[in-house]
Amino acid sequence: MRGRRAAQLWRVPLPGDRRAPPHPSASPTPSPARGEGYLRAKLASWFALAVFAVFATFARAAAPAWVEMTGPHAEARLVADGPCPTIRIDGSARSMRERAGPSDAFANRVCAAAIPADARRVTVNGAPLALPKPRPRRLVIIGDSGCRLKGPIVQHCNDPGGWPFARVAALAAARKPDLVIHVGDYYYRETPCPPGEAACAGSPHGDIWASWKAELFDPAAPLLAAAPWVFVRGNHEDCKRGGAGWFRLLDAAPAAKACPAQSDTFAVPIGGPTLYILDSADGDDAHAPPDLTAAFAARLDAMHLKAGEDAWVLTHRPVWSAFRAKDGMVDGMTNAIERAAVKGRDLAGVQMVLAGHLHDFISLDFGPDRPAQLIVGTGGDLLDADATPPPVSATAQVDGLPARAFTIGRFGYFVFDRQGADWIGAFHDLTDAVAAICHLHARALTCRSGS
Repeated sequence: MRGRRAAQLWRVPLPGDRRAPPHPSASPTPSPARGEGYLRAKLASWFALAVFAVFATFARAAAPAWVEMTGPHAEARLVADGPCPTIRIDGSARSMRERAGPSDAFANRVCAAAIPADARRVTVNGAPLALPKPRPRRLVIIGDSGCRLKGPIVQHCNDPGGWPFARVAALAAARKPDLVIHVGDYYYRETPCPPGEAACAGSPHGDIWASWKAELFDPAAPLLAAAPWVFVRGNHEDCKRGGAGWFRLLDAAPAAKACPAQSDTFAVPIGGPTLYILDSADGDDAHAPPDLTAAFAARLDAMHLKAGEDAWVLTHRPVWSAFRAKDGMVDGMTNAIERAAVKGRDLAGVQMVLAGHLHDFISLDFGPDRPAQLIVGTGGDLLDADATPPPVSATAQVDGLPARAFTIGRFGYFVFDRQGADWIGAFHDLTDAVAAICHLHARALTCRSGS
């Protein structure tokens, strides 16, 4: 997201850590009583970190492999230093195809293979891959996870207290999700670490394989192994920043596109709602030029919503947003292109818009007149300057309609569990405590502080 973050070095304390003060917007939820529930949460937290340590060691030694949804079906992908390996699907060996060859910035290959819908066991290099479920019951949602290195804004990339994405991923993996959704912004290491700054010394930078490995594939190793992913393109993956790595590694198209390019709209049915993934990387938060507005409107039209279908729109920039203002909330007045594009369009089948971009956890409920908006931009990059605890619940006028709004400024991840036709959500902070609880019924999204 465009910066409202202080150009300072911040770190977040881990349990038992008394070294440096935290970012003022990153304090974990205090536990009211250190009883049995607290001990269970703390033990689960340390177990997740132990799991991450094992996976991180494995990730450094093995070629990264993962499964991602590219539409109704899934695709196995792997980064290989040599030729593409063989994949075994239910005991049958098949060759993986080369999706992208070596380049100056990426001296390796990206290999891919379609996974049949009825596949029961898939392995690459002897390691099993997580397979999609036709009706996933547990979703994990994360976003805005990279470590920021941009001029004077330097995050503690070498310190898990300064950049907690590895912890977020390990804790989320321990929840055993059926599907992971990342709402975009993986790549933040745009400029070199300043000389003499130990907080990020040795960090790679620029849109190169070493940066993507450090930003995503190493810290997220346990979560990449836990479940298939849906990847959404963020503005940090536009062609001025991380576009080459995005199209090479994560874009859903069968072959890597060359910049300038856009990601195609695609749909992932999950047995109830259908996820529609829309590219908003090249949007504009403050202005709505006609060409960019028409381009996003065309992506909306490409959804081809069916009568009676329930849809969730996944796009990095939220259509609607609200910011904390003292004890209340006000219209964020951002995402001008998307707001202009949705006006006059039939979104009757859309229950919810799921996004990131703002480095907060925010929910907006407009009632039956507009899709709910959920924002999960809390994966590891610096939190927004106004995202200070405690949580805020308020009514705000957003883009012409009243909304029930909720926000909490914590690093963490969101778990969405299917319950009949509804979804029950829990936002977990870095202590793995439940900091917020949500309930989605049709278009009604209610979130509140949790414990």
